[in-house]
Amino acid sequence: MKRFVLASLTGVMLGAVVTTQVAGPLLAQEAERRASVYEQLDLFGDIFERIRSQYVEEVDESELIEAAINGMLTSLDPHSSYLSPDDAADMRVQTRGEFGGLGIEVTQEEGFVKVVSPIDDTPADEAGIEAGDFITHVDGESVLGLGLDQAVDLMRGPVGSEIIVTIVREGESEPFDVSIIRDTIQLTAVRSRIQGETVVLRITTFSDQTFPSMAEQLEEKVEELGGLDNVNGFVIDLRNNPGGLLTQAIRVSDAFLDAGEIVSTRGRDPQDGDRFNASQGDLAEGKPIVVLINGGSASASEIVAGALQDHRRAIVVGTNSFGKGSVQTVMPLRGEGAMRLTTARYYTPSGRSIQALGVSPDIIVEQPPRREEVADEEEEERRGRFEADLRGSLGNDSLTEDERRQIEEDRAKAEAAAELREEDYQLAYAIDILKGLSALGPEYAAALAAQAQGN
Repeated sequence: MKRFVLASLTGVMLGAVVTTQVAGPLLAQEAERRASVYEQLDLFGDIFERIRSQYVEEVDESELIEAAINGMLTSLDPHSSYLSPDDAADMRVQTRGEFGGLGIEVTQEEGFVKVVSPIDDTPADEAGIEAGDFITHVDGESVLGLGLDQAVDLMRGPVGSEIIVTIVREGESEPFDVSIIRDTIQLTAVRSRIQGETVVLRITTFSDQTFPSMAEQLEEKVEELGGLDNVNGFVIDLRNNPGGLLTQAIRVSDAFLDAGEIVSTRGRDPQDGDRFNASQGDLAEGKPIVVLINGGSASASEIVAGALQDHRRAIVVGTNSFGKGSVQTVMPLRGEGAMRLTTARYYTPSGRSIQALGVSPDIIVEQPPRREEVADEEEEERRGRFEADLRGSLGNDSLTEDERRQIEEDRAKAEAAAELREEDYQLAYAIDILKGLSALGPEYAAALAAQAQGN
């Protein structure tokens, strides 16, 4: 018994020694790390004090501290930043869908400002700014070396004032200047149209207005066509959509899914991750969907495209998307400012991250450059001459009036489709896919859609 007690005590003592041997160095390392952090903070205080007292000109202490905070945040990634009280107020206005500016979403790459996408029907869009353009100068002043917020500040100004931006564009041998007149940007989150038997939903941004507007317009267009039986499918156009609110991307995706994961987010701590699932109900009631994307489709747009693609609910057409797969959380700070901090990555239902990779289309379709208008004579020559154009040619006596009328209507639809290909080749391609699926019937349509997505 004594031997057992002794052995037990020895075990406890050995355990205490082992714990001390393991914990001791860890505690020492933690203490050393904290000491190093405090030394660095002391160093920051010393530098701040010397700048405040010895810099050649008097400095604004609050601006100096704001610059230090912003520098710390922007050193993390291109999407983390400090928002001054004015910037924080502007951001809250933007999510409601109306603000002043040029109408472009920008990021920073290699020291220059890169256009993620121009926003439809804004001064930048009308001036011809394109996704992927680099802005190197603003009113002759270089943006190289400036932080993104500083560069954006240069582009701000009174509504109605002119700004000259210098653009470097792939395929152009020389930089060129573009004049833009600043205006109040009123975002129309969703535009819709009917093209033949297809409902086209153009989603330009993910603001508070996006899902309700999309649902309302989808219902209106279906009703205009006389019900879903007369609709061959839907095109969800996300080209040049820079993103926006995660909650709206989830609701838009959920609108066309009956079940399953839409997106998941994973932060530094695995316990902080979230998973968002679809609820029952498909606004399109199983009708085929084509999603259009390009290099200007970012963030929330990529969530929608990735979710519908992974669930094989839609065929994704266009070119590779932008590749922003991170989530920013806006945290209010004292003094009415805020901090925008990257807190998580998001993952599509299949578990893939699109960060720096983007969403790859199921069918790659490039948008050809717009060709110059052809003179009427050249257009006529290109069209050629037909039997019906010859003087005195015989008429067709095999058709009834109704048959002739039907042929003319079909020909008019074909000509409208041809005009659309000239105007917007990618959209015309998407509509052609839906026409083909509709002609084959629902069973073939489902099989062909699955095959296009590699099933």
